[in-house]
Amino acid sequence: MLRIENLSVSFRRHQGGRTTPLKGVSLNVARGELVGLIGGSGAGKSLLAEAVMGLLPRNAEVAGSLSVDGQALRPGAPLPTGVLALAPQGIDALDPLARVGTQMERFARLAHRSVDAPALMRSLGLSAAAARAYPHELSGGMAKRALIATALASGAKLLIADEPTLGLDPDLADSLMALLGRLAEQGTGVLLISHDLPRLVALSERVTILQEGAMVETAPASAFADGTLQHPFSRELWAAQTWSEAC
Repeated sequence: MLRIENLSVSFRRHQGGRTTPLKGVSLNVARGELVGLIGGSGAGKSLLAEAVMGLLPRNAEVAGSLSVDGQALRPGAPLPTGVLALAPQGIDALDPLARVGTQMERFARLAHRSVDAPALMRSLGLSAAAARAYPHELSGGMAKRALIATALASGAKLLIADEPTLGLDPDLADSLMALLGRLAEQGTGVLLISHDLPRLVALSERVTILQEGAMVETAPASAFADGTLQHPFSRELWAAQTWSEAC
């Protein structure tokens, strides 16, 4: 579904020169596959999602190639409808002045389709009444699910989920991760961006690790548990996360 090859993103500086916060990243996501993307703050994870979605500012320059469902994506060109969707990390992406169901219907219309908002909400573990709610009436966990529901209303076969468990307590985080796993089992390709490495590893088929905008390794999830990670940064990241979990 998603093929990223040697993707770099640069920005022209006002005073001249350029900076390149994302350098030569490659990864693939197939139908029904959940692939993880991890790295420290500022490593370029959300920037990669914005590059795929065509959300970069005008002073951005993109090198490399992107394709979704076999269709090449050109910077600034419209995305193919009903194929790709982003669930951003901030729930402020929801329109505070519109009911959740209304927002889902908007996304569906953009993809020239209709959606049964209450039924989609129920499939994601929410009550049908949540479709009639305004975003401020939802809890943090419900709002995160509403973001995913709104993204899926377009009929997208590939979902990019950016930090879906950010700010959630452990039980809600587990529940939301399980939801993303079910979506993959049902055939949706999922690129999961997260700082939560233990949960990411438990769910993903493989994980791409970024350090300061560069891809240092793509490893099968099993490599974290069996100690076969190749790059020192990957091993340090895993050790730090598991030590934090133990504490």
